[in-house]
Amino acid sequence: MKIAILGYGKEGHSLENYFKTLGDEVEILDNFEVAELSSMDFSGYDLVFRSPSVHPNANFTSMTRYFFENKKAPVIGVTGTKGKGTTCSLIAEILKALGKKVFLVGNIGKPSLDYLNEEADVFVYEMSSFQLWDLERSPEVAVVLRIEPDHLNVHDSFEDYVDAKGHIAQFQKPEDVLVYFKDNQWSREISEKSRALLKFPYPENEKPAGMEELFNALVIPGAHNRENAEAALLAVAGFLKIPVADLVRDYASEIKLAFGNFKGLPHHIEFVRNLNGVDYYDDSFSASEPSLEVAVKAFSNRPVFLIAGGKDRGLDLTPIRKAIFEPKNMKKVFLMGETRNGLAEGADSSRYEIVESLKEAVLKAKEEAEKCPNSVVLLSPGAASFDMFKDFYDRGDQFKALIKELG
Repeated sequence: MKIAILGYGKEGHSLENYFKTLGDEVEILDNFEVAELSSMDFSGYDLVFRSPSVHPNANFTSMTRYFFENKKAPVIGVTGTKGKGTTCSLIAEILKALGKKVFLVGNIGKPSLDYLNEEADVFVYEMSSFQLWDLERSPEVAVVLRIEPDHLNVHDSFEDYVDAKGHIAQFQKPEDVLVYFKDNQWSREISEKSRALLKFPYPENEKPAGMEELFNALVIPGAHNRENAEAALLAVAGFLKIPVADLVRDYASEIKLAFGNFKGLPHHIEFVRNLNGVDYYDDSFSASEPSLEVAVKAFSNRPVFLIAGGKDRGLDLTPIRKAIFEPKNMKKVFLMGETRNGLAEGADSSRYEIVESLKEAVLKAKEEAEKCPNSVVLLSPGAASFDMFKDFYDRGDQFKALIKELG
């Protein structure tokens, strides 16, 4: 076969390796404008794979589609706007503790094609809207977390984004399982697309006996992570086709081990160290108000010294100001980056300090936090990173390096 690959990111490399191993002819097309694609001639190719952010059309397929058409084991797929990686990781940890052979693929793991021919009990697949966009088969267990506006620079509209997410449920069969966040309008709308007879809404007010005790084994902080853990438990119970109450009762020790083993994802409210009674957390992944608000709420019972601010993308900063300055436990905010002055606008000058660098923010936050018992220094910028850093990984890595140097 002759294969064309549009884009040469992580998935593109994986596709090239896979098809060359099969002896196919592969051509990489990575120097194009999106607007040019509609006029390009693809008739000479047997398959044309789009990169995730390229709009689907009738000429293209995708790695996710190919994987679902050729996989040999069931899939637990997870989508949502935030929390996908954590939920997938918790599902995988629980299943491993239960003795299952699990491969974690998609955004959180390696490209799915890397594991297509592996002997597996189950694949756990983190699924973005881009991967779901043109999918015509749904996973056997679908998990739909909170849905909020995102990626609107690529999707035509929020409706298009939600519609893409909905493909995780749209093609399910009656024997499949759906887990969905019941307190979100768009998650509920997606749940209605599924033909699965087993549907588990969460969070439930009355949880099975023993579930709250399991949550206490979580190392990662925050009420949102208890929600993610509940979704993970429901997904595992659905995969095993047993009531979640039975899972909690019969496998409590394995689940506690799994929850204790998972230390969190890098740059997602990641614990860095304790120094002189102060806990330092890296939440560099936070690039918007919802993520920042979740991180601050994770420490609602402790004094917080926050480092925030970053690239100015012309957004309304009012929601971020509220998330920063309204919490009563917020002791001081150190504002950096292009949004620093905009975030300070109208705020009590005793609640914040403008800083010129991350190092300055860390040193001043340390000095203030050590005067306050049981306090937290939290990097959660609520903004993109590329005004001062290469990306959010670089921002988080620099923060962790600075914290580890502190004496």
